[in-house]
Amino acid sequence: VGEMKGQYRFILGTELYNKLSESKVIKEAAIRSGVSVGVMQVCWDAAGEVIKTWCTEGHSVAVPGLGTMRFGVRAKSVPTVGEVATSLITNRRVIFTPSVDIKRELQETSIQITCYDRNGKVVKNVTSDDKGDVEDPDNNPGGGGSDNTPGGGNTEGGGTTGGNEGDGLE
Repeated sequence: VGEMKGQYRFILGTELYNKLSESKVIKEAAIRSGVSVGVMQVCWDAAGEVIKTWCTEGHSVAVPGLGTMRFGVRAKSVPTVGEVATSLITNRRVIFTPSVDIKRELQETSIQITCYDRNGKVVKNVTSDDKGDVEDPDNNPGGGGSDNTPGGGNTEGGGTTGGNEGDGLE
C-alpha cells in the first residue's frame, strides 16, 4: 500500500498461548493455598460477584495480586451543561490498572521474538535487550489510545460537584 506497495514488511506481534480455563486456575489456586477445590470455587465466585457489584456502583476495585479494575466510558463533549445526556456516551469499557509488582514483573521479563518469512520459515530469533518500558496510561496526559474523543478520559470517581465549580473541567 502506498509507497511500500509490493514490498514485503516484517511486523512484531506477541505470540499468544491458549486461554487457561477457570477450572484450571481454580485447581491451581486450591493447590497453592491448601484449600479444597470446592472452597476455592466458592471464594472465586464470591470475589467475582463482589468485584462486578462494586464496579457497577462506580468503585475502583482491587483485584488481589494484580491491580485494580473499574468500569468507565468514552464520551463526546458538549459546550453547555444543558446538552449533557447519555447519548454522548460512545463506548463503555473495563479499565484495568496493573499493580506496581505486575508492572515490575513485565518490565523484568525478557521477550523472545521469532521472525518468519512469508512461507513460514524461521529467519531470525531475537531476545529483547530494551529498557523494558511498560505503558502507563495513568501517567499519559493524552489519555492513551487512538480514539482522541474529547471528554473521553480515564478520570476516577464521577458524580457531581457542589458550589459554583461545575465548569466541566474537573
